[in-house]
Amino acid sequence: MNEALLRSLTPSVLGILVRRGADFAAAEDALQEALVEAVRVWPADMPREPKGWLITVAWRRYLDAARSDTARRRREDLVEEEPAPGPAPGVDDTLQLYFLCAHPALTPSSAVALTLRAVGGLTTRQIAQAYLVPEATMAQRISRAKRTVSGVRFDQPGDVATVLRVLYLVFNEGYSGDVDLAAEAIRLTRQLAASIDHPEVAGLLALMLLHHARRSARTGPDGSLVPLAEQDRGRWDTVMIAEGVAILQAALARDRLGEFQAQAAIAALHADAPTAGETDWVQIVEWYDELVRLTDSPVVRLNRAVAVGEADGPRAGLAALAALDDALPRHTAVAAYLHERDGDLETAAQLYAEAARKASNLAERDHLTRRAARLTQLRRTG
Repeated sequence: MNEALLRSLTPSVLGILVRRGADFAAAEDALQEALVEAVRVWPADMPREPKGWLITVAWRRYLDAARSDTARRRREDLVEEEPAPGPAPGVDDTLQLYFLCAHPALTPSSAVALTLRAVGGLTTRQIAQAYLVPEATMAQRISRAKRTVSGVRFDQPGDVATVLRVLYLVFNEGYSGDVDLAAEAIRLTRQLAASIDHPEVAGLLALMLLHHARRSARTGPDGSLVPLAEQDRGRWDTVMIAEGVAILQAALARDRLGEFQAQAAIAALHADAPTAGETDWVQIVEWYDELVRLTDSPVVRLNRAVAVGEADGPRAGLAALAALDDALPRHTAVAAYLHERDGDLETAAQLYAEAARKASNLAERDHLTRRAARLTQLRRTG
């Protein structure tokens, strides 16, 4: 059974059902039933028109559900409108589905779950496993999200920026269970890029590719985190880096700079450096200045402080850090790193230990704890 084919057809089939007049929630349920039927039937009898087959079966499932509903007049109208099986219509509503699943009425977690289900074609179980929550919990989240967007007209304009943030959230979750969410986010962003000509969509795709290219070097054999400066750059995926850089250059040439393009430019500068010591930190600081101008984000300012520390020395980095709220996530870890670079090992060790206590995941906690222990040992033996 070609699961990739089914997942690639999911958004366009769902879009056609909704455009025909089906309520979004009911259409999505009908499509899921059609997908289950495809898994059962296709291995022995693959249809010549897979998309048309899915549309026909899903529409019939929807009509079956409509017949059992109490809205008699609407039900009879739908029955009269049932189209004959045949080639799938050429209209692709994938872009509208992205907008719908990233509707501002949804919480970020609900938007992510609905996008993975309706656009990505993942099952509720797969999404639940990826996010390490019970399947029933994820089913409730998706059901609530579907109800929220069911009354939204399909021809309403959507916000590209909101869609990109949802996809970025998916990418940053990484992977767990049997679904690689980083790879899924890249697939969905490629799909979005094929549906809309927008430099920030290209910028996000480039950013994802450039980050994903370093994935195999990010952890050691024991699962421990490997910081960027210590990664084996020979393990980076150079083909993926080249693709990301080419996409980014084409986007930047359009002179409509956005935050994802700026982030991708920073990632490209890291990817371009043969060694950590050859990183062009001055240019990276300049790109962070652009990001601050675009977003005024405290997190961007925090990352900029690290870059300033590399470009102009740790004292300059600490001065930039002093202007920021010390309650920011990773603030203590950044302070520890800059103090270590400045030679103040005692303060750095204390801050690493404090940062470890604040860490949000086990891998990061272990990494920071090892840093603190290493500096403590250096002070004792030094």
